[in-house]
Amino acid sequence: MISETKKKVLEYFAEGRKHYKLMQFKKARDSFAKALSLDAEDGPSKVYHARCKHYIENPPPEDWDGVFVMKTK
Repeated sequence: MISETKKKVLEYFAEGRKHYKLMQFKKARDSFAKALSLDAEDGPSKVYHARCKHYIENPPPEDWDGVFVMKTK
């Protein structure tokens, strides 16, 4: 059975992904931050939170297809 906390984390993550796909990176970052406030070790939220920070500082092109391209190894 999934805990109520994990359900909330998943809700915030889904909300963040919705904003992320719409290139609303500040809203997405805030959603992932909420998920991390409940579970600081949630890997997917950590990854997307970092990507949002990157895209806020370095916006992708308007025709962005949602794919994150790593520039370094």
